[in-house]
Amino acid sequence: MSASTEKKNRQAAREAGTDKKMLAAQEEASKKAQSKRRWTLGTIGVVLLIALIIFLDSGILYKTTAYTVGDRSYSASELSYHYATQYYSTANQYGSYASLLGLDTSTGIRGLGKQTSPYGGTWKEQFLTAAENELLQVKALCDYAKANGIELTEDEIAEVDANFENLESMAKLQGYASADKMLAANYGQGVTVEMARSAAIDAALANKASTEKQNSLEYSSDELEAKYEENKDSWDTFGYAYYFVEAEKTTTQDADGNDTQTVTPEALDAAKAKADAIVAAYNKADDKLEGEEKLNAALTEAGIDGTANAVSSISGSSISVAADWLKNASRKAGDITSEVNSGETGYNVVVFLSRDDNHYNTVSVRHILIKAEKSADGTYTDEAKAAAKARAEEILAEFNSGDKTEDSFAELANKYSEDEGSNTNGGLYENIAKGQMVQEFNDFCFAGHKAGDTGIVYGESSSYAGYHVMYFVGEGEQYSDYLAKNSLLTSDMNAWLEELTSAYETSVGGGIRFVGK
Repeated sequence: MSASTEKKNRQAAREAGTDKKMLAAQEEASKKAQSKRRWTLGTIGVVLLIALIIFLDSGILYKTTAYTVGDRSYSASELSYHYATQYYSTANQYGSYASLLGLDTSTGIRGLGKQTSPYGGTWKEQFLTAAENELLQVKALCDYAKANGIELTEDEIAEVDANFENLESMAKLQGYASADKMLAANYGQGVTVEMARSAAIDAALANKASTEKQNSLEYSSDELEAKYEENKDSWDTFGYAYYFVEAEKTTTQDADGNDTQTVTPEALDAAKAKADAIVAAYNKADDKLEGEEKLNAALTEAGIDGTANAVSSISGSSISVAADWLKNASRKAGDITSEVNSGETGYNVVVFLSRDDNHYNTVSVRHILIKAEKSADGTYTDEAKAAAKARAEEILAEFNSGDKTEDSFAELANKYSEDEGSNTNGGLYENIAKGQMVQEFNDFCFAGHKAGDTGIVYGESSSYAGYHVMYFVGEGEQYSDYLAKNSLLTSDMNAWLEELTSAYETSVGGGIRFVGK
């Protein structure tokens, strides 16, 4: 091939794009371009990742609107705080029994979306709805307060602030860098001390507005009496004695081969015959016997080895046996009946003892509780009780050596009482009704004392044994009026709040998906 021909071929190859040197150069250039693009794309990816991290860390997502009430928007963090408080309130209320409701408290607020509530939906939905309702009511009440010149005093604000004084030290003790970090971990991302305090201030103002509205409501004695009459079958208290004649059960097998116990019609008839025999024996018993004693005598006469159960001061709404019969206006002490129980597993023999219409005055007292020391086996020795009584006598002597005023007794109660329910308010219990306290405490309250009377009474329940140093403050309002007024206040306040909140439009925002995170 001549030189000119080769030159022409190379030129043609270059023009066609098939020259080897040119192909090599193009390949090298392509590799460099691809590398440059990869580097550029990689750099962009890193920059975007850094930007995303900064964006998420800034908490912008949790600042987006999750819920709006009227002209007020609440961020995801603000709603999270109220959502979490609803959760913690329920968890604390039920304690270890929460699991029976399907609430697993080991997951905290972040695992509630997978837990089914017995009230429908998930627990997250349950608490979210409660939080939204709370915000609606607080907003409406705060607006009402503003419109009516209701404000928190400096002392009331100080009471709110006192709840936040030790948060920083508490956070450090629990391993958090700050109180804000602790709240964010337990109440939701973005929740801060400032946010929690603001919510507490709003809640305090809302509560004050609600209280002032309630205190403005008044009812006449006729209105109270009419309300009580309307509910007397539920509010009156009853006394009765009863004995349950249980029908014999027969063991059978269900379709799956499992043993089940049933009561046959014949067994129920046999139980009725026994109950009728008890009633007949009761009606023939000595008239000198009364109530529970007479029923026990009838059981013996009918050949039954058992004793009657006595029930006293139980409200009509709580009666579980022969309720309609007991509430009948024609009932008189000593009346007896028998009727099948609700489960149709036997018959109750019931004797009517008493009915009280609650037209008596409540009382207010102060007390100082000195508990007996509990033994290792959970019992109280006579020595422990004696020591508690001796200490109670010392405290009463200290009171009697002073000016013997109610204020001085209150100071001693705050100093010495072991009753956590009253040892910060001078041992005061107000509007006490019959049967509300342990028997000896109750007996002192309704023994006709006058203001300033003192005494020492023994008291024992499942949680304590000990002695109460008593101070009688005085009588309060009639208990029937107290019940009627509380019922009227509840219904009227609910209606007022419903009307107040109905004026507000609410809406859910995009931030709702970040609540409880």
